[in-house]
Amino acid sequence: MRSPLPTTSELSRRDTACKHSFEWFKGISCDLTYFTLSPVILHSDHCAHKLLPWFDGMLEADEAYYKERQEPLFSSHMLDLSEEPKDENIATCVKYFTRMSKIGLWLEMEIGITGGEEDGVDNTGVDNASLYTQPDDIYDVYKGLSAIGPNFSIAAAFGNVHGVYKPGNVKLRPDLLGKHQAYTAEQLGGKIDRPLYLVFHGGSGSEKHEIKTAVDNGVVKMNVDTDTQWAYLTGIRDFVQKKHDYIQTQVGNPEGPDKPNKKYYDPRVWVREGEKTLVERVKVACQDLGNVNRL
Repeated sequence: MRSPLPTTSELSRRDTACKHSFEWFKGISCDLTYFTLSPVILHSDHCAHKLLPWFDGMLEADEAYYKERQEPLFSSHMLDLSEEPKDENIATCVKYFTRMSKIGLWLEMEIGITGGEEDGVDNTGVDNASLYTQPDDIYDVYKGLSAIGPNFSIAAAFGNVHGVYKPGNVKLRPDLLGKHQAYTAEQLGGKIDRPLYLVFHGGSGSEKHEIKTAVDNGVVKMNVDTDTQWAYLTGIRDFVQKKHDYIQTQVGNPEGPDKPNKKYYDPRVWVREGEKTLVERVKVACQDLGNVNRL
């Protein structure tokens, strides 16, 4: 399956904390585009207020790369200031987006709280009412950022939780995203039906009808990190269980005491099994989000 639509390679602080890693990123997007035959978006995820120095470092790398090649190193960055007061969240995003827009960088911001824990932001104990962003908050974000440029998206909270939980424990309300669109459209005089680019955080474990409702209401990006982690593990786990008697020693297996086992314990073999199951899960996500056989 080939998709002509962009694929997002999403990275956290753990992937980009080292200055030397930026040198590696200079080639990764081109390599991924070559092998997948589709555009690749290089995106950094979940930068909380305490990690702003990391964000500053990435922007410096973007600006240096732009000066050299007339395009930024990354395609987009995310600021997760959802733990901060709303006005501070928006003001900080405006400050950074002003700088980012000059070199064509996309900004993803979060307003409202996504439950669970991800990249050092722990919201496991928040009140459930905090998991639903209000329409006027969304419009305040839109008003502040649209004055600078159009290249931004909003991760609004609609009951999202990072990770996968027992059915019934998460009350996801993707229908609320339609109300956000309608409210902002009304404030703009009804000129645009869906003026917002929205992001679905904590998409792992979601029902297909929930994903469809979210996409219909303007979601342009969905995070499925937990599901892809599990998919990657299953291929490796199943291989290890199936070949259990072939990976206990370097030499000797059920086929004979002198039989070598290198072709079983070679990491390139069992890692590949994880890659296969991961690919299948990504295909499902592409189907769910409607980006197969579309241009």
